[in-house]
Amino acid sequence: MPRDENPWPVLTLSGWEETRQLLHMWFQIVGKLRLALAPMVNHWWQVTLYVSAQGLTTSLVPYGHRGFEAEFDFHEHVLRFHTTEGEDGRVELRSRSVADFYQEVMHVLHELAIDVHLLARPVEVPVAVPFAEDSAHRAYDPGAAERFWQALVQAHRVMSVFRGRFVGKGSPVHFFWGGPDLAVTRFSGRRAPRHPGGVPNCADWVQVLAYSHEVSSAGFWPGGSDEGSFYSYAYPRPEGFSDWPVEPTAAYYDEALGEFLLPYEAVRTAGDPDAVLLSFLESTYEAAAELGKWDRTALEAAR
Repeated sequence: MPRDENPWPVLTLSGWEETRQLLHMWFQIVGKLRLALAPMVNHWWQVTLYVSAQGLTTSLVPYGHRGFEAEFDFHEHVLRFHTTEGEDGRVELRSRSVADFYQEVMHVLHELAIDVHLLARPVEVPVAVPFAEDSAHRAYDPGAAERFWQALVQAHRVMSVFRGRFVGKGSPVHFFWGGPDLAVTRFSGRRAPRHPGGVPNCADWVQVLAYSHEVSSAGFWPGGSDEGSFYSYAYPRPEGFSDWPVEPTAAYYDEALGEFLLPYEAVRTAGDPDAVLLSFLESTYEAAAELGKWDRTALEAAR
């Protein structure tokens, strides 16, 4: 992308639907390697992927006395594997079935002497076809995949500024492959009531662990509007949350989802996209913190 162009790419979802579905399943397959091998961290933080200079990475995953990293490279459109012993493997990102991609990933892991047993079906989706049985051929659009990653780069950059303004317990800016969404979460420090669960093809106890403490969580997800949406929610949701005046004017509360949404397009086309997104992140957090009676003086960095 020429450096004088708007760094926030157009993401019209209807133009890359098959690629989006394919990437979602690929992210789940690779993310489940971390789920299977990494030690448990609060709120499932050990399973996430991270935005990198190439695409999305697992970061270092432990395997006995060894370790490996898997990274989606959206410049060259390959999934790269690197081990701490200097071995490499790669899987091409191209039009294919989920089953074909899954089989090749497992073959590369076998060649690298990495024996991993994972839950080989997707989660958090209405219909969970096992990876090995998902034989429908789907198109992969390299340009669309790269644009999605570039959008994550921009969102990550601004969300990291927002993350740095909080000195209480807060998550990294990380990519959850179940949604899939890029997220950052702030915590009040208090325990939360038991989460009711109800996420499709995901055991309720998973959500109970994820939401063990009060949160204000925000992120970016390729859904909710024509080009995807930024979101923000609170758990538990305090009284009056949905009526809180938030910024910018394009933001609104979605009753069905129970969270605030801001169309990605409203950020991309703004005169100052960073300021617009930060106003959304800050004002929706303020709704959670003020109405939830968080100790903001203790939790927020001086500015």
